[in-house]
Amino acid sequence: MLKLPMTLRKYVGPKEFISKVMWIAVPLALQQLLNSAMGVVDSIMVARINQVTAVGTAAQIEILMMTIGYGAAAGAGIYMAQFYGAKDHANQRRSFGFGVMLISLISIAWMLAAYFFGSALMRFYIKDTAVITASVSYLSIVLFSYLPGALTMMFSFAYRSIQKTIVPMVIGIIAMTINVILNYGLIFGNFGLPQLGLQGAAIATLIASLTGFTIHLIYAYASKQSFVGTFKEMFYIKKVMFNKMFRRTYPLIINEFFFGIGGTLYIRAFGSLGTKAMDSYYVGTQIANVFMFVIMGINNANSSMLGAELGKGDLPEARKKGNYFIGLGFVMSIITSVTILSSARFLVGLFGLSDPEVIRGAILIVQVFSLRLSLRMFNVIIFSSLRAGGDSRFLAFLDAGILWMVGLPLAFILVGVFNIQNIALVFLLVQSEQLVRVVIGMKRYSQGTWLKNLTQEIALEG
Repeated sequence: MLKLPMTLRKYVGPKEFISKVMWIAVPLALQQLLNSAMGVVDSIMVARINQVTAVGTAAQIEILMMTIGYGAAAGAGIYMAQFYGAKDHANQRRSFGFGVMLISLISIAWMLAAYFFGSALMRFYIKDTAVITASVSYLSIVLFSYLPGALTMMFSFAYRSIQKTIVPMVIGIIAMTINVILNYGLIFGNFGLPQLGLQGAAIATLIASLTGFTIHLIYAYASKQSFVGTFKEMFYIKKVMFNKMFRRTYPLIINEFFFGIGGTLYIRAFGSLGTKAMDSYYVGTQIANVFMFVIMGINNANSSMLGAELGKGDLPEARKKGNYFIGLGFVMSIITSVTILSSARFLVGLFGLSDPEVIRGAILIVQVFSLRLSLRMFNVIIFSSLRAGGDSRFLAFLDAGILWMVGLPLAFILVGVFNIQNIALVFLLVQSEQLVRVVIGMKRYSQGTWLKNLTQEIALEG
C-alpha cells in the first residue's frame, strides 16, 4: 500500500470523516445536481422556441438578487452553525430571524427594480430589441418569485447549519418537478394547458417557487425545527447582538453584491460579441452548472462541520477537518474536470442546436469550464473555511476584489482593446483570476486567522 509523506498525510481524512461528509454533502449535491439538470431541461424547452438568450438575459436579475441574498443567508448561517455546535437554540432562532429579515429586504428591493426598470436593465446586457422585448415579457412575471425563492434559500441554509440536508433536497425535488411539468405544459400547450410560450415558462417558475417556500414553512413548524419559533423568538433581537452579527454579515453581502455585479458585467463584455456568442455561453453555462453539485456539496459540508467545531471551541479539530477538505477537494477537482472534458460534445448535443458556430462555441465553453470548476473547487473550500470563522472581510477581498481587480479588467481589455472575437478564448484567459485566488487564499487559510469561536462574542447578548 502506497504511503504518503507526512506533509501530505494531514490532508487525507479517515473513513469516519468521509462518511460524515457524504451524509451532509450528498443530499445537497443531489439537490444541486437535480436543480441544474432541471435548468438544462428548461433551457432545452426554451431553445425549442428560440428564446435561450431572452431567458438567460432576464435571469441575470434573479441571479444577481440570489447572489446578494446568498451573502445575507451565509452570514446568518455562520451563527446558526456555531450556535448549533454550542447547543444554543435560542440564539439559533434569532440568527435565523436575522437572516430572514435581511434576505427579505434584498429580494423585495430587486423585485421593485425589475418591476419599474426591467426594460432598462435588459438594455444594459444586450442591444437586440427583439431579445429585450421577450426578456421583459418573461421578467414581468418571474420577478414575483424572487421573495419566495430567497426565503427558500434561507430555509436551506438553516437545515445545512443543523446538518439535516435531506429536508431541503426532498422539498427541492418536489418544486423542481412541478417546474418542469408546468414548463412542458405551459410552453407548448400540453396536458390541456394553454400554450403560452415564454410567459408559460415564467408562470411555471413562479408556481414552483411559491410551492417550495410553502412546503418549507409548513414542514419547519409541523416538525418543530430548532431554528423556528414564535415571532418574538426569531425577530426580537437586541441591538448589540444584531450589530455584532451584522458586522460579520455585511462584508459577505457587499462581496456578493460586487461579485454579482461583476458577473453581470462579464455578460456585458461577452454580449458585445453577438447573439451567437451569447447562445454558446448560456448553453455552456447551463451544462457547467450541472457539475456544480460537487462543489456545492463539499462547500456546504465544510461550512457546517467547521462551524460546529468552532462553536464548540475545538479549534484544533476545526483546523484538522479543514485540511481534510483541502485534500478531498483536490481529488474531486480532478475527477470533475476529466468528466466534463470527456462529455462536453454529448451534453451540448442534447440542446438540439442547429447553428454549427453556436455548437462549436458551446463545446469550447464547456471545456474551459472544466478548468474553471477545478480551480473553483479549491477557492470555494477556502471561502467556506474563512466564512465559518467569520473572516468575512478578507473573503470579500478574495472573492469580489480579485474579480474586479483581475477578471473584469482582463475581459474588457481582451474584447475591447485586443478585439478578440472568440468567446471561448476570452473566457479561458479570464480564468487567471481563479489562479490568483488559489495562491492568496491558501496563504490566508494556512495562517489560521479564521479559527474563531464566534458564540463567545454574543452568548450573553441575546
